[in-house]
Amino acid sequence: MTQQARAVVIGGGIGGLAAAAALHRTGWTVTVLERAPSLDPVGAAISLAPNGLRALDVLGIGDEIRDLAAWQGDGGLRTPGGRWLSRSSATAAADRFGGPLVLLPRATLVDRLAALLPPGAVRTASPAALADAGDRTRPARVRAGADELEAELVVGADGVNSRVRGALFPVHPGPAYAGFTTWRVLVPVPGAEFASHETWGPGRLWGTHPLKDGRVYAYAAATAPAGEHAPDDEKAELLRRYGDWHDPIPAVLAAVRPEDVLRRDVHHLAQPLPAYHSGRTVLLGDAAHAMPPTLGQGGNQALEDAVVLAFPHARLRTGGGTAGGADLAAYTAARLPRTTAIARRAVRAGRLGMTGNRAVAAVRNTVITALSTAGPALFLRGFDGIADWRPPYASGREHAGQR
Repeated sequence: MTQQARAVVIGGGIGGLAAAAALHRTGWTVTVLERAPSLDPVGAAISLAPNGLRALDVLGIGDEIRDLAAWQGDGGLRTPGGRWLSRSSATAAADRFGGPLVLLPRATLVDRLAALLPPGAVRTASPAALADAGDRTRPARVRAGADELEAELVVGADGVNSRVRGALFPVHPGPAYAGFTTWRVLVPVPGAEFASHETWGPGRLWGTHPLKDGRVYAYAAATAPAGEHAPDDEKAELLRRYGDWHDPIPAVLAAVRPEDVLRRDVHHLAQPLPAYHSGRTVLLGDAAHAMPPTLGQGGNQALEDAVVLAFPHARLRTGGGTAGGADLAAYTAARLPRTTAIARRAVRAGRLGMTGNRAVAAVRNTVITALSTAGPALFLRGFDGIADWRPPYASGREHAGQR
């Protein structure tokens, strides 16, 4: 009897769990090593565009996640005083890209992905290090505490500060500070009724979005020195920066407790990697192509990575696959150009939205309004060539039913 091919995934975030689920679905024996004591995700919510939802179709949970969509009416871009710069709607987004945009708590998606794996596949409190990337003649090796695991495939899904990436490409400079910091909150706001929106001010932005479960997800970003923190607490910092902005921002801030606020500096891979694989080891998600959150594509690209890695290699679905250089080179060829281009667009979007020059911001706002009057909302145009991605099969939903 042929032994099943073994895969070890380092990192139990959204990308790592999706990769593990995709590999399990195609016949691999999968182990996920997560250094945290639980799978409780860092971060409040995640935005899933139609491209990410199509990747979830391949895993069989796309429609379940689509049912969580809360954005039903108008939305768009506003100024701090409340004036709309650009408006769009859930219907327009679905018509343009063939599906909705879904915002949901990260914990919900993590739970759904983890449920796709067999019992015991995920080991928490298990920091891991790549001991040997492997090659065609020998398996890769991973150290996890006192244990050493051998595998035909290792997936590095350990985030922006990836140790696996450092082991594969030690001369790469690693992540760079993007020049701004972010705050995120997920809170109930009694009686809140508003259109989903993002608001751009000089050097600052704010987004407010209702979720299906009745809570509100809000995020903010501002240019700031790396490592800076509020002298008192981060709620107070948000009040100083955004407390006089348009409704419903003051109401959201009133509902926030200091302990609800998650602040994090944004780092990205300003220099692309030469490849996303070496030997029997691949990189996925932020470990491969960390990008600013300005297009909301970090998680979506990790989901794309996961299904592209697992499913096109039909010859690797059962034991005996090599997961060698030629096979993983196809993964690099499929993913590196696309993710590099999207990361660059995210950087440009950040520069546009975060400019601190008031004169430049005024011109930006005028151009956005004019462009949106002449055609589809700028908010939607920014996803052209991104949200319309489809898995490299005839249909993600059709493939979801295959084993």
